[in-house]
Amino acid sequence: MEYLLILRWLHVIGACVLLGTGAGIAFFMLIAHRTGKPALIAHVAGTVVLADTLFTATAVVVQPITGMLLAWGLGWSLTEGWIVLSLALYVVTGIFWLPVVWIQIRLRDLARAAEAEGADLSARYHRLWRVWFAFGFPAFAAVMGIVWLMLARPDIPLPF
Repeated sequence: MEYLLILRWLHVIGACVLLGTGAGIAFFMLIAHRTGKPALIAHVAGTVVLADTLFTATAVVVQPITGMLLAWGLGWSLTEGWIVLSLALYVVTGIFWLPVVWIQIRLRDLARAAEAEGADLSARYHRLWRVWFAFGFPAFAAVMGIVWLMLARPDIPLPF
C-alpha cells in the first residue's frame, strides 16, 4: 500500500510541475516580450526552453506512467469516463504543447539574431509570438481540466 502513496505523490507533483511551469513560462515570456528588447527576450526564452526540457518534459513522461500504475493499483479501469476524458485532454495538451516548444526555440533564435544585428524583432518573430500565445490557452485549460478530473473523479458515462 505504501507504493500507492508514493505513486500518488509522484502523480500530484507531476501535475503541479505541469501547471507551475506552464504558468511560470507564460508569465516570464509575456513580461520579456512586452519589453521589446531582443537581448532580454533571447535570455528569457533560453531559460524557458531549458525549463521546458528539464521540468515539463519530465512531468509529461511521468504523468501517464504514474497514472496508469495508480489506476491499476487501485483497481480502476482505464475505460472509466473521467480517465478516458483525462487521457483525451492529455492528448489535446500535447497537440498544443509540442509546437509551443518548437516556437519557443524559434523565438529565442530570432531574438538572438535581432540582438546580434542590432535590429528590431522581425515580423516572423511577432507572428510566431501570436501563435505561441494563442496555443498556451487551450493547453493550459486542458491541464486544468485534467487536474479537476483527477480530484473530482466524476461519473462520466461513455457512449460505447
